[in-house]
Amino acid sequence: MKIRAALLSVLLLSTSALAAPKDVVSLNGEWQVRIDPADADAAKAHPKESKWFKSLVPGSVQQDLISAGRVPDPFKGINEAPIQWAGMTNWQFRRTINVLPAMLARDNLELVFDGLDTFASVSVNGKALLSTDNAHRRWRVDAKQALKAGENEIIVSIASPIRTLQPKVLAEANPLPGEYDSPYGDEPKGKQTSPYIRKPKYQYGWDWGPRLVNIGVWQPVNLEVWDDARVDTLLVHQEALNDAEARLLARYRVVADKETTVTLTTSITAPDGTVQKVERTATVAAGVNEVTVPLTIEKPQRWWPVGYGAQPLYKVSGQLGDGQGAADTVERRIGLRTSELVREKGSFGFKINGMVIFAKGSNLIPFDNFPSRVSEAQMRDVLTSARDANMNMIRVWGGGYYLHDAFYAMADEMGIMVWQDFMFGGAVTPPDAEFRHSVKAEAEDQVERLQSHPSIVVWAGNNEVLSGWENWSDRKAFKKKVGPDEQERIGVGMAVLFDRVLRDAVLSRSPGIPYWPGSPSTDYEGPTDTDKDGDRHFWDVWSGSKPVEKYLESCPRFMSEYGFQSMPDMATIREFAGKGDLAIDSPVLKAHQKFLAGEGNDRLKLYMDQRLRPAKDFADLVYLTQVNQAQAIDMAARHHRACRPVTLGSLYWQINDTWPSISWASMDYHGRWKLLHYAARRFFAPQAIVAQHREGATVVSVVSDATQPITGQWRIRSFDMAGKVIGNREEAVSVLPLSATQVASIPDADLFHGADAKASYAVAELIIDGKSVSRTIVERTLPKDMAYPAPGLKAEWDGKKVTITATALARAVMLDFGTTAAQPSDDGFDLLPGESITVDVRSDATAAALKRALTLRTLGPQ
Repeated sequence: MKIRAALLSVLLLSTSALAAPKDVVSLNGEWQVRIDPADADAAKAHPKESKWFKSLVPGSVQQDLISAGRVPDPFKGINEAPIQWAGMTNWQFRRTINVLPAMLARDNLELVFDGLDTFASVSVNGKALLSTDNAHRRWRVDAKQALKAGENEIIVSIASPIRTLQPKVLAEANPLPGEYDSPYGDEPKGKQTSPYIRKPKYQYGWDWGPRLVNIGVWQPVNLEVWDDARVDTLLVHQEALNDAEARLLARYRVVADKETTVTLTTSITAPDGTVQKVERTATVAAGVNEVTVPLTIEKPQRWWPVGYGAQPLYKVSGQLGDGQGAADTVERRIGLRTSELVREKGSFGFKINGMVIFAKGSNLIPFDNFPSRVSEAQMRDVLTSARDANMNMIRVWGGGYYLHDAFYAMADEMGIMVWQDFMFGGAVTPPDAEFRHSVKAEAEDQVERLQSHPSIVVWAGNNEVLSGWENWSDRKAFKKKVGPDEQERIGVGMAVLFDRVLRDAVLSRSPGIPYWPGSPSTDYEGPTDTDKDGDRHFWDVWSGSKPVEKYLESCPRFMSEYGFQSMPDMATIREFAGKGDLAIDSPVLKAHQKFLAGEGNDRLKLYMDQRLRPAKDFADLVYLTQVNQAQAIDMAARHHRACRPVTLGSLYWQINDTWPSISWASMDYHGRWKLLHYAARRFFAPQAIVAQHREGATVVSVVSDATQPITGQWRIRSFDMAGKVIGNREEAVSVLPLSATQVASIPDADLFHGADAKASYAVAELIIDGKSVSRTIVERTLPKDMAYPAPGLKAEWDGKKVTITATALARAVMLDFGTTAAQPSDDGFDLLPGESITVDVRSDATAAALKRALTLRTLGPQ
């Protein structure tokens, strides 16, 4: 097969044979794939796939099979099962390149694989060059020894990860506790292979995503050609930062094939475009060399999280010269800031540039089960939506993969802080030194790749590995079963991995950025996952079936996970479910609900029965699940903010989906905002009011993220269902900077004056410069018991703008466009009697189609 051979030949021919610049030739694009001939049983079962067919790199064989129509799309209907055989099969990928003699005259020709998933062997013209075992690493190998003039065949053979590891796991009397058992019988329950492999763990299935155990060349592939020396990496370390100057250290790793003298020219381009250059000449030996270049920036501009200042970025460029021109170039973009963990008397939070920042945000899971098809536009949409919802932090969860550089570059630009987990999702890790050695190389690769991004303010060792080992019942049973010696061996192995190996990778590759051993964690200073110290993952609500009011019972130091599920919009549901009647227990909906192995919709129903009125039909049921989710997380997030300074962060689970599903996401797979995301914009507002009804009184607090005091008023009014004011209290307030202040605790008798709890409500507002900047409704009983009036909603259209008016209280108004994809500028809002709101609707549909599609939903009578 000849793929772009002519173009490749031109690229190779254009390279000089003497001290020419490094040339990088992309080998991405069209390859071929087939079942490995050595996998005779699979070839017999799937004869068509035993012959070469089209493959795209980066990608996976699963994507190739879907594109070729060999398997149905697992994201549609109940099609997840028919693709499972692909992850149990060994595959081969190949590409032919045409190499000209001019290329072979160069000193070094190296194949560079940014990611191979996972147990791969690489050969060129039948000569074995490379064997890999870690999907999170970059692999580089000398290919000159195997290449020849003319056509060259590259073959990448990748073995099934499950079949590769299964003999070892099945032989274990007590296999390591993993994450989620397979529903497809490819692994016996309790005998998972995933703990033993360095591969994205979510591919084995999670409680929000499918089981798609990808196999493929999943990251870019290049052929790098160079003479004498090249820059392997450039790290830019910030040694000191003050108002007068920033002192930096550019650390070059230079790889040379012989002793030679090089000149390194380092340029710093400031945000205003001014450039300064520093030049250093050094003699490097054959092999790996480190060359450092001190840099100084006068009157530095600091990078700040969104809402606290600007995000100025500097460009640091390095040029490696060999006396005959530029042999190699490298570039990094940096921001100048300090990042510290606040760890005083059990507290936990983030101090950026010396300022304690309350972290408002959510957890990010992988954007797709097939990472190579994630576009920059998709990443930007999620980050922009986070910023638009007043978030300042995203936690990149540890069960996925280290994201593309473009994601972090966007976060740098937007001022979104990133909590970056290392990729450990929950499984107990193997205690052997070989495993730790592989992780060490992975961690150093990834920290070096990402260390220049100012958005990354902390690296965390794992998600729930250490807390699970300490607290989960199945881990406790495992420890009892294996006995004290094996328990200690495994526990010590994890301590070495998370307290030394990963910590050292951060300290040595990204000094100045905090390291945290896990989430949740206390940095080995006491019990994990408590309100008293460190960060918390709180799942009594939802997973534990406790009432949502449980959120209000304590103030954690930092809530890094808590969540509540809902269904996506009807437009998304119909895209994966097709036409036909739907009910909460429809097989297709259970297939796209992974909590409790598909039975999680019962939990949706449990909470709806607890809190809300009965659904009128399926579309109304979808609406009610979204209302429940929005109200639950609103309650929790406002409470966390009111707990400041005891609590210094609130990150709900989760912002996005990897596939179209019923999950905890506030944006669905297609980027459509659920009611929760609109609510987040309100409860994460820079200044907000919190009003909680507790034990016969309403407690009112005001919170502010501003760095200066703000003068305003807080007001709370009570109404009956006819809209008559029952009580009113209003006071001036100086909203303190970076604070939460309780301003009142008002007994029911003083606010509601004996009115029936079911037939009255209160509205709390924070007013600044005459404008209500934050509002919340207080109810003394559950929504299902409230005697809501008919809201009298009316919609008046002007193009794609619609004005909604209510004649009476309208709670949680949703603009439901059914199967028509549309995103309103606001949704899930409350309207008081006589109030109106004008909403812009973004949609490819016409204004007339939107008008026809619109149904207005509320918690009250329709």
